[in-house]
Amino acid sequence: MPAQDVFVARSLDEIRFWSRIMKEHSLFLKLGFRCEDTQLIQEANHYYSVFEQIEQQSHAFPLQADPETIRRFNAQVQNAAAHIWAFKRKVLGLILHGQLPGANNFPLLVDHTSREANYFRNRLVELNEGRLDPLPDAIINENVFFLRIMADHAKFISHLLDPSERQLTEQARGFSHDFDQLLFQAKDLESMRPQSQTVPLLDQFLDQNRVSVQSLRDFKKTARDLIEACRIKSIIHPLLADHVFREAERFLDIIDMFEGHLSGAQVQANEMHH
Repeated sequence: MPAQDVFVARSLDEIRFWSRIMKEHSLFLKLGFRCEDTQLIQEANHYYSVFEQIEQQSHAFPLQADPETIRRFNAQVQNAAAHIWAFKRKVLGLILHGQLPGANNFPLLVDHTSREANYFRNRLVELNEGRLDPLPDAIINENVFFLRIMADHAKFISHLLDPSERQLTEQARGFSHDFDQLLFQAKDLESMRPQSQTVPLLDQFLDQNRVSVQSLRDFKKTARDLIEACRIKSIIHPLLADHVFREAERFLDIIDMFEGHLSGAQVQANEMHH
């Protein structure tokens, strides 16, 4: 695939996935505000429609779109991501300063959504500037980011389930613990920074993460289906259950992509040795 086509496909894929996530974040934040927070509710509605438009636009582009048009679109979306990031940080500041007492947004949840906005913005900048990380760095960076996201999800689920759902709450806490450990492991690897694409450690690292993400993904899927069928007592919005499930699926796709790149690098290395 020519580099220009890869750029277009990658850009549209990122925007289609993350603009929907940003749109839903706007809704979740709005649902957590109090009735009197009319200004914040208006701002959340504004971002909902901004990202809904971006999402629709991204699906209207063909994969053979002109790279220059996509570069401009990336810049426009990156600007929107920077603005929603600032809105989320403002909301977090209000909560931490005790200015939204009784609102139903956990500070960690608001911080979590702002980290995702920042990730999205940075990814578009990297794509436009043509500077994606070398493979070993990319593997570690993406895993550090997504393992923390998965650990957060498990914490939110355990806190939003009804306290009487003892077994599910325990399961969610178990996932939270497992992903905290995987995150620490990834952080350790981050400071060791293996530079070669053929380091067996990276293979092992991805395999281990894949197994854990698959079981968390399956847990989220079950929870989502039970919430939709009204068979679990919780204050989890059905869309939130689906949202966290889709992010786990996204992480698995990224692990797959990395494993494909690593095995390709291994084949090349073997050929060079012969």
